[in-house]
Amino acid sequence: MTQGSLPDGARVVVAGLGVTGRAVVAALSDGASDGAAGRAASVVTVDGRAEDADVRDADDPAVAERLVADADLVVASPGWAPSTPLLTAARAAGVPVWSEVELAWRLRVDRTPGAHGARGPAPWLAVTGTNGKTTTVEMLASILAAAGLRTAAVGNVGTPVVQAAQDPSLDVLAVELSSFQLHHTLTTSFEAAAVLNVAADHLDWHGSLEAYAADKGRIYARAQVACVYNAADPRTEQLVRDADVSEGALAVGFTLGAPGPGQLGVVEDLLVDRAFHAEPGARDRQRTAAELGTLADLAHLAPAGGPPPAHVVANALAAAALARAHGVPAAAVRDGLRAFRPGAHRIARVRELDGVAWVDDSKATNAHAAAASLGAYDAGTVVWVAGGLAKGAAFDSLVADRADRLRAAVVIGVDPEPIRGALARHAPEIPVVVVDPGDTGSVMRRAVAAARDLARPGDTVLLAPAGASMDQFASYAQRGEAFATAVAEL
Repeated sequence: MTQGSLPDGARVVVAGLGVTGRAVVAALSDGASDGAAGRAASVVTVDGRAEDADVRDADDPAVAERLVADADLVVASPGWAPSTPLLTAARAAGVPVWSEVELAWRLRVDRTPGAHGARGPAPWLAVTGTNGKTTTVEMLASILAAAGLRTAAVGNVGTPVVQAAQDPSLDVLAVELSSFQLHHTLTTSFEAAAVLNVAADHLDWHGSLEAYAADKGRIYARAQVACVYNAADPRTEQLVRDADVSEGALAVGFTLGAPGPGQLGVVEDLLVDRAFHAEPGARDRQRTAAELGTLADLAHLAPAGGPPPAHVVANALAAAALARAHGVPAAAVRDGLRAFRPGAHRIARVRELDGVAWVDDSKATNAHAAAASLGAYDAGTVVWVAGGLAKGAAFDSLVADRADRLRAAVVIGVDPEPIRGALARHAPEIPVVVVDPGDTGSVMRRAVAAARDLARPGDTVLLAPAGASMDQFASYAQRGEAFATAVAEL
């Protein structure tokens, strides 16, 4: 099948029947309302854990080959690694493999005219990175809403992109994209895109850090207005340099220091813009700066009594850069950041008991995120609850860099050795309790009880696992809920 819109009568294999896969099936069954793509003639659904008689199990290479032999297209859910038999068979047979994001891009519908006018499909403002994606996209949606735009935070944050792309009521989409989603995304051309950071994660899926970073960098391809990068992370800037972008697209950095020309940053307590502050075409674009807000506008996102953590400020600047690329005024950036409230399990204060604060940051599912979370606290004041699926990552740098913040650690997980070993090597003086993984139903109650014994008044017990949850929990959300429940029972 040639590149372009999905042809009428296409035979499509949908790989994976989670939230994304079900949304893809619905979109293919309904067809696109504006005629940009036809209704699929047949949709075959496959899943590695098939329980329905109408769902094929494509883990068998022979079954996979038979499925792709009759297919025009495979649409793969994010969890399906390129090495799975179905996707391997599709590549061998020359059958295109698209992500749900690629399908969504091709099924976009024209907007319904509103207060801001509308021509063509809604533009997308896209975010990826090892950490901070969800917070940044939700901040961006809050800013866009403060500007009076009809918007939604979609993608890896929850709502499938293919569903939102067919909603004509939206003016602009704030899209969170994982490296999994970007791997099979081929023709997107985002209005503006950001890579927040790149650190070792999902190496078991991608095979190497270089391959992981390259998939993140796909977000910049054909960017129309701006490629937003982290000035403190040279890898993100290199991804911009390597990208094939639309003519006139700007490279826009964000920094926690004073911004140079073409950047957003911080001057004293002000968030300022030196990239989009002038009218398009103005000659003084690089000479002055526009005030977007203050650190006080992020105070509600800080630990009690402290300044906003560095990663929160960085996320706010990235969100502001994307919004400014869309033409949002500075006042809306300020109002949107003030109105923003983070989702559950992201540095969420559960309670205070006997002078000890209990904080749920279950969303910190890798070492980079856990390091940022620990960095928000004072030296020697954290009882760290950590552990989970390592996804091929190591934790030595995390522990070496953040050992000074720790009073003690409680290690959970079916395989506690990666965290326990890093603590033994780089923080041998720190008391460590390893929770027996045998009874997963009570693991968090036992971890919380151990943390309570280790904590002192003025401390924070911080759930920042640095690993994925699926070894003992259904999701990071369930893990965070188990922590909150156990703390409430104290």
